[in-house]
Amino acid sequence: MPEAQPHTAPFKIDEKSFREVYLRHWEQVFGVCYNNLRDREVAKGMVQDIFKSLWERRDELEITVSIERYLLRSAKFKVFEYLRNSKIRQEHAQEAVDYDCAAANCTENDVLYNSLKEKVIGLVDTLPCQCRNVFKMSREQGLSNKEIASSLLISERAVEYHITRALSTLKTNLSEYLT
Repeated sequence: MPEAQPHTAPFKIDEKSFREVYLRHWEQVFGVCYNNLRDREVAKGMVQDIFKSLWERRDELEITVSIERYLLRSAKFKVFEYLRNSKIRQEHAQEAVDYDCAAANCTENDVLYNSLKEKVIGLVDTLPCQCRNVFKMSREQGLSNKEIASSLLISERAVEYHITRALSTLKTNLSEYLT
């Protein structure tokens, strides 16, 4: 007969214990996210999401493993979810390209697409740092304005401003592509 595991009382979170948990474990959680993705901003956002979820769900959560184990497992799931969603987005984009290629002059479209893509990447890279981060979180990661604001600790209005500014810059500098 297997030996019984000792029963541990569920870990309950109040404001003081949350602060302690955050200060003690945020670097480890960030390390798991960053080491798998090699993207500092995405990893920071994931850490914020994990701790935000922990706080928001503190009343219904019953953590029966060590808090460290719970947080590291959460980080691994968050990374997996991000990679899965990125792969799905890439597959959809490729399907759209493949479909378009079957219906039109693929070589010409590829050249135009790659030219436009390089121009957009170059323009986005010239945006001010905060504006660039907000735009990438919105367009590349698909985050909502509220999620971006929470992650960067800015107002939703500031997020809207940065996205509008980025889109205006792109529109102005890509007028040759707009018909």
